[in-house]
Amino acid sequence: MFANIGWGEMLVLVVAGLVILGPERLPGAIRWTTNSIRQAREYLSGATSQLREDLGPEFDDLRQPLSELQKLRGMSPRAALTKHLLDGDDSFLTGNFDKPVSPGGPATNPTADAPPTPPAPTPVPPDVTPFDSDAT
Repeated sequence: MFANIGWGEMLVLVVAGLVILGPERLPGAIRWTTNSIRQAREYLSGATSQLREDLGPEFDDLRQPLSELQKLRGMSPRAALTKHLLDGDDSFLTGNFDKPVSPGGPATNPTADAPPTPPAPTPVPPDVTPFDSDAT
């Protein structure tokens, strides 16, 4: 339940509670908080078990899309895009187009028989940068 709260934050909360409530009332406040959390958990587990009893096998059908949604939450946007829109082929995103679509097949390179082409010459920048007085 408190997965996002570390020990440092817990220490800050205890020190703040000690300063605000004082040493006399702090143990009672902690006891009240733990009892409230325990009672809320019992209510939730009771509601879950009652739903299970009322819905029967439909409850599992309801939980299946929720578990799929939980799997999607753990994915990065790139992984979700690759999985659902690109069918797992991320060559569009990585730029590695030589990789085959099917993971079991060998990589085919259609230009393997063609002679290599020389690299394109790099453009040389002009000595004077053009200046447009209307654009400034």
